[in-house]
Amino acid sequence: MRRLLIPLILFLLLIMEGVALEILPASLLNGDLVFVSHWIFMFLILVAIFYDRESTFFSVFYGLLFGLLTDIVYTGILGVYMFSYGLGAYIVHGMTKLLHANIFVTILLGMAGLVFVEIFNKFVFSVIGISDLTWKAYLIERLTPTIIANILFLLIIYPFFVKWLVEWKEEQLSGSSKF
Repeated sequence: MRRLLIPLILFLLLIMEGVALEILPASLLNGDLVFVSHWIFMFLILVAIFYDRESTFFSVFYGLLFGLLTDIVYTGILGVYMFSYGLGAYIVHGMTKLLHANIFVTILLGMAGLVFVEIFNKFVFSVIGISDLTWKAYLIERLTPTIIANILFLLIIYPFFVKWLVEWKEEQLSGSSKF
């Protein structure tokens, strides 16, 4: 039953991403800055660091699945978020083998993964012709505010979910379940 908790959390985050901008004050949204919520990907960072083992790739699978759902719900082009979330989770999963799991590494990997996802999406949308922002304007008006907002979200969810993910990982290793 606990295996369903991670997809349920991701599904709730998918729904909440749509109303994320409604929470922000109107004064922040009236300027040139663009905030893009990647709450699903931020949770996938936690899954990759604290839940996945070296031989499991739950974060990559959920990245592909919920990236596709993000494409279906929020964009008109299928596959962009699916591949960027899946590949970003795979890169972070690979980096966890080199680094110890703590809050500083989580922030670092979250930022690196988010930069990868955003630049990948910008590149694809530029090739298709959807995005017409210059790279300089993109870095200032979209990438920087997006990174700041999502890292703040990661810092908020970190203390709540890390303990559970580590506990669920140990249950997965032992094969027992309390739930």
